[in-house]
Amino acid sequence: MAAMALAAARLLLVRGSGSWRRSRLRSGAPAHRCFSSGGAYPGTPLSSPFPGVPQPVFATAGGQEKFETKVTTLDNGLRVASQNKFGQFCTVGILINSGSRYEAKYLSGIAHFLEKLAFSSTDRFDSKDEILLTLEKHGGICDCQTSRDTTMYAVSADSKGLDTVVGLLADVVLHPRLTDEEIDAARMAVQFELEDLGMRPDPEPLLTEMIHEAAYRENTVGLHRFCPTENIAKMDREVLHSYLRNYYTPDRMVLAGVGVEHEHLVECARKYLLGTQPAWGCEKAVDVDRSVAQYTGGVVKLERDMSNVSLGPAPFPELTHIMIGLESCSFLEDDFIPFAVLNMMMGGGGSFSAGGPGKGMFTRLYLHVLNRCPLVRAPYRHHWMYNATSYHHSYEDTGLLCVHASADPRQVREMVEIITKEFILTAGSVDVVELERAKTQLMSMLMMNLESRPVIFEDVGRQVLATRSRKLPHELCALIRSVKPEDIRRVASQMLRRKPAVAALGDLSNLPAYEHIQAALASGDGRLPRTYRLFR
Repeated sequence: MAAMALAAARLLLVRGSGSWRRSRLRSGAPAHRCFSSGGAYPGTPLSSPFPGVPQPVFATAGGQEKFETKVTTLDNGLRVASQNKFGQFCTVGILINSGSRYEAKYLSGIAHFLEKLAFSSTDRFDSKDEILLTLEKHGGICDCQTSRDTTMYAVSADSKGLDTVVGLLADVVLHPRLTDEEIDAARMAVQFELEDLGMRPDPEPLLTEMIHEAAYRENTVGLHRFCPTENIAKMDREVLHSYLRNYYTPDRMVLAGVGVEHEHLVECARKYLLGTQPAWGCEKAVDVDRSVAQYTGGVVKLERDMSNVSLGPAPFPELTHIMIGLESCSFLEDDFIPFAVLNMMMGGGGSFSAGGPGKGMFTRLYLHVLNRCPLVRAPYRHHWMYNATSYHHSYEDTGLLCVHASADPRQVREMVEIITKEFILTAGSVDVVELERAKTQLMSMLMMNLESRPVIFEDVGRQVLATRSRKLPHELCALIRSVKPEDIRRVASQMLRRKPAVAALGDLSNLPAYEHIQAALASGDGRLPRTYRLFR
């Protein structure tokens, strides 16, 4: 019997180690766990730490994980803002009070060009590749974004490389070479972006540009964010330096960091951003535009053939796009929060959007325009509408709440009337359940976005740049919870007293006159004036 067992064991051993282990377990041999790592740590069970390995550091609910944002102002006026966040990586950047709204006295499109020239060669780095290789040593990436009122240079990298990152940012912002070759490359990039803007199926960026132009005619945030085609060839080093000399000054900058120690960030700021002379010299800024946005209202139309926007086996249908906006308020005013809640109540999206309540399926533009709901009568459903979405743009001295809608060119008049009716309804009764849902969704979106380190960085930088301090998330949530139905009605009534801004793109043969849209928003029901024609 013993001989038979020994022969069976030998046979199993020849078949493979896995079968050999199973044979030992069946034969009653003592069982133990075999580690796949080999013999590096023999006999160390998984329940015990490996010898010589550093102790792990875990996030805690208290201590430095609180929402505190620290701000320090240097002697030259530059502000340093930071918020500690658990993790190995950090996001650090310089935000500048600069953008297209300040280009009234300059060639339009300078900010757009500076965005394309960001992270190019500097006094210390001979090329963009050298900058990227330096960041790569710390696992870093870089980006530059410009908006109508802010320019942002940002880097995400390992926190241990903070000194290198701040030094690199200082060099990129204050000591760019702006060589002829780099400016030529920027011209090509800008030209490509302008061509792409006119060809893409999604017209939202172009419509946003048009609605600002209509709302703030030839002033501040109504100036072109994208460089006009006729200005591309006019951009050169001298033009860029004349702008940088007035707007890239320390008192208009914030060095913001998330995931870093505040004292270390301040130390790096003093080392690289205090007492340094920029490439354009230390002359005092004398031509700074301090204009306040003037809301004008108006209409901007762009007739375009949209029948061949998206070719292919399933071409996109020909649509006409309309955006109607009304002035709201700046983000510094108390009414900013009620307007944000109102925008969330309006909501909307595409007629084929998938999702549940968290995706806005219970917002007004969905229930009244895009979907059929048991709580809303059938006439509210408009199956021919492809899109109806609410947007809220807010700046330090003004704001704009607008609705973008898309439909077949033959339905443009009906589409405009639907939007004007929805605007009128905002000043009517507000259901408590509807309001609570909008507030909850706004708070959820706020807190979810602020889980991302780059989003926290941008929030810290923008708030400190505008107000020299930061409202913490729990403060914002408290303000959102305090919004009442009467607040929504009050801000909506205030908004409806202003002239509308209208942007229209596509086949506009059935677009109502601007005066008719204005009259509809001034009426009590939002209906367009009836028009009669002898011949159809």
